[in-house]
Parts: sequence; structure tokens; C-alpha cells
Amino acid sequence: VHIVGRRRWNRRGAMVTDRYQHVVHHPSIESLVEWCRERDLEMVGIDNLPGSVPIESVVLPRRCVLVFGQEGPGLSPTARSAVSRVCSISQFGSTRSINAGVASGIAMYQWILTHGPDLPSD
Repeated sequence: VHIVGRRRWNRRGAMVTDRYQHVVHHPSIESLVEWCRERDLEMVGIDNLPGSVPIESVVLPRRCVLVFGQEGPGLSPTARSAVSRVCSISQFGSTRSINAGVASGIAMYQWILTHGPDLPSD
């Protein structure tokens, strides 16, 4: 898990998972971009922006970082310019968006559908 922005964040929503996850802090999106570039990781944005491609219609790269915006405003303009593409999560009904936790779970599951069978089982 990579956090961009202020080092202090509201951990209540993490439900103590921050104690056993690897959490890396980046002071800016540029810092995250550099971190990804050094590791040859593609940055893929997840947001329901105009022009985004439904996530179920693409093959996510095996080596990628999924980038989620802040709940409410979504991906910042700087983050949008840093990602190689933006994928959306198809939704039906009257709700325009889902929270970042749900969105990340759906996006990670989509990645697992493609790459999970090739991962080592240990």
C-alpha cells in the first residue's frame, strides 16, 4: 500500500490492517512516479472519469501499480497525467461512485482473474 500526500492519515478506516501491510509513504505523486519508474511498473488509474475504459474490458499489466484517488474528488489532475490509462468500474443504478476500499478490492480482483493462476502457490 502506497500513500501519497500527508504522512498523517486517518487510520480508523484501515481497521488495523496498516499494522501488517507494507505501507510506503510518498510526499508527492512525482515521488510515486519515480518509485514506479525505477521498478519498471506501469501506473494504471482507477476512476470513473469521462474517457475511462471499463476495467472488465482490459487486461491489466502484470507489473503495475493501481492508483486510486481520494474519495470524493477522485484522481488529482497530477495523478491523471502520471498514469498510462484510466480504467473505470462499471456501475448500475443511481449511485455515481463507490468508495476507495470497495473500488480497490474490485480492481485487485480483476488483476487476480488474469494473473492469479500464474502466481506461485507458496
